[in-house]
Amino acid sequence: MSLKIVRRLIPEWGTTYGPAGEGPFPAVMVFHGSEGAWSGWSHRNAVLLAAHGYLAFPFGYSKGGNAWNAGSIENVSLDRSLEAFRALRAFEAVGEKAAFYGVSRGAEHALLLTALMAEEGLDGPPDAVAVHSPPDVVCGAFDSKAHRDAGDPGWQPWDPGERAWSWRGSSENLLPTKQIEIERYDGPIFLSHGSADRVWSVDMTKRLEGRLLAHGRKPEVHIYDGQDHIPTSAAENLHHENLLTFLERNLLAS
Repeated sequence: MSLKIVRRLIPEWGTTYGPAGEGPFPAVMVFHGSEGAWSGWSHRNAVLLAAHGYLAFPFGYSKGGNAWNAGSIENVSLDRSLEAFRALRAFEAVGEKAAFYGVSRGAEHALLLTALMAEEGLDGPPDAVAVHSPPDVVCGAFDSKAHRDAGDPGWQPWDPGERAWSWRGSSENLLPTKQIEIERYDGPIFLSHGSADRVWSVDMTKRLEGRLLAHGRKPEVHIYDGQDHIPTSAAENLHHENLLTFLERNLLAS
């Protein structure tokens, strides 16, 4: 029996998942959240995308960690993420189009990197950007070793006193609470959020949508009624249908 989904290694960067055959295939760079690179969720999302015709690259950007510890999102170099995206675009199995897909902190990562590329007018921006449960502002650092469950004394989703990201060797322009200026990007954008999200309020996606509309952009927005940060099976199925339709329209259409 032949494999329908195969792994391919981007030398020095990591594994990808894609359809069998020579390709080339449209690509999606997948950004994990605070669960970290080792948790497997971004690989699971990559395999789902691969099953639908995409070469998906789950990019591990969190620092440290292992199979039992998510590591941290602190002073993560977005320059390195840009290098990884360029390596993906240059990969022999990848076609002309490539997108970003991120969830939660991965959504923040995808939006920030896109906005910074647009601000500097860099070549080769993503052909589409899809995010689920995004914040609309830069957030502080996250360290899994210090994490507490909601309701525990001292609980907070991130540390406002520490910086999560750096760009061009500095974090000074990426301070917590700064707006993510995704309106600088003029490509197709997919935003989705659960209306009952207790980690990132759905108001964040609504503010992103409002700013995009005010700048003449036309984002595709899906609000999933009653859904928390992690959706139910039925809601996740609906989300994947919406996501795949968006990617097909923007990566597969000639």
